[in-house]
Amino acid sequence: MGSRLPRRYWLTGAGNGIGASLAEAILETGAYLAISSRSARSCETLSVRYPEQVLTVPGNLTDSQTVREIGEQIARQWGGLDSVILNAGTAEYVDGQPADHTLIEHIVRSNLLAASFCIEVAMPLLRAGAEPHLVGITSPVTYLPPSQIETGDNAMRHLFESARAGLASADVDVTLVHPGYDGPLLKPDSCFPTPAHRSADEAARHVLDQLVQRPQEVALPIASMTALWPLPSSTETMQADTESCQAKNGYPIKGQP
Repeated sequence: MGSRLPRRYWLTGAGNGIGASLAEAILETGAYLAISSRSARSCETLSVRYPEQVLTVPGNLTDSQTVREIGEQIARQWGGLDSVILNAGTAEYVDGQPADHTLIEHIVRSNLLAASFCIEVAMPLLRAGAEPHLVGITSPVTYLPPSQIETGDNAMRHLFESARAGLASADVDVTLVHPGYDGPLLKPDSCFPTPAHRSADEAARHVLDQLVQRPQEVALPIASMTALWPLPSSTETMQADTESCQAKNGYPIKGQP
């Protein structure tokens, strides 16, 4: 009997924070990894360190043609995918104030639209994979009340639930990872476990450990969002559609799409 081939992953938002830590942890298992990030430099660094394992596929994931080209490159290289982890996107905190329309547009494009493009491209690649698994990492808005946070991220939940239904016949498991708890946030005097002060490396290993069981959801209680999804450094630039928003509302970047 021949040895089992390494798993083939596609990870988006791999430039920093938990995305970069997930990339390291996956590569340490000997798996093949296609990495997407706006930062070509971060992709190239991993490619140098793991030359036989890394396929660099950087690009703007809010552009459908770019995402299709990424899918075509992965198909030519590997023929299919076994795991897809979508981590790219943004999370915005507005302290109960109405969000500017440009901010809303940016969040929809960088989270919902980018994820939908990636899922569409990933579906045939996963159907060609072994024990395929689609994973989405989303912001805590799924569980926090609208008065505390506003991004419309419930749409991300519906997107992945639709993907689960569409992929069920192909035996593709779908998991949604969210910072937060196993259920909706209760009143302030409710007793929840204290959120963990996890580093990005610790959070990444926790997520990968949980994904082994392929649950429908994985909760990640954390004390600091910016520890896992840091703001870009001063040497990094954001797209024009985010610059005016960032000036008024600092937000952690999950891994720019």
